Amino acid sequence: MRQPILYAEIQWRRQRVWPFMFMLLGLVMAGVYTYGNHMRFDLAQSGVFLLYIPFGLLVLGFLLYYRRRHQVEVTEQGVKISSILSSTVIPYELIRGVRVQPLERHFQDDRRRLARPVNRELLPRPALFLRLRGPEEQVQPIRRKLGRQLASPDAVAIPVPDPDALSWEISSRLPERAGANLGGQRRRRRGR
Repeated sequence: MRQPILYAEIQWRRQRVWPFMFMLLGLVMAGVYTYGNHMRFDLAQSGVFLLYIPFGLLVLGFLLYYRRRHQVEVTEQGVKISSILSSTVIPYELIRGVRVQPLERHFQDDRRRLARPVNRELLPRPALFLRLRGPEEQVQPIRRKLGRQLASPDAVAIPVPDPDALSWEISSRLPERAGANLGGQRRRRRGR
């Protein structure tokens, strides 16, 4: 199961107009300078604006790649979180629990400043929370690679379109915990 990370989706929605604006501006300004130069194409004046077109295509390609690359995928090895330059696999043995909570829980107290203004619209939406457990030498590189936007000292919060389905998929692959509290039984009384 694969789902996009909503931070990249919001970035795409906010920035997708700019590449088209560059291309349109390049065409219009090249036409204006050509018309103003008595219908003669001058590479020194009009050609500069024609460079806006490949630049707009380059920015559009980058935004599409950014959007496509930011995703969460459930694999046999673990939960794979991909960003633009790298991907991190969190093995199932390191995941203590999976929850779906509002994203604003991740940015409470002193972490409030980490919520970027462009991502504030995601705060009331539900997100996938992965609680990590394991030796610090295994968990710390994962937190460092994911960054402070996704990882906090006790959990990894990932805004995805359908966190419930992803939560079910991950929960079904978690190993059974030996010695977990089974509940329902009364404790023995302590002897005096």
